[in-house]
Amino acid sequence: MKVLVNDREIHLAPGMTVRHALIGASLLGDVEAGKKVFDEWGNETGLDGALFENARIYVREERSP
Repeated sequence: MKVLVNDREIHLAPGMTVRHALIGASLLGDVEAGKKVFDEWGNETGLDGALFENARIYVREERSP
């Protein structure tokens, strides 16, 4: 399935989690260093969160207003 991490297309097997998408995008280290993961609606999501086709997640310092 295709997901977008910081607007970068990542391909994962169905059933993979946010953690797998971050590994694929080489961004897991950023989260371990204190950044947070948000969905396309600005909700913070955990590393074990489920993903779906064309899901969009973003890694950033904090939630945008």
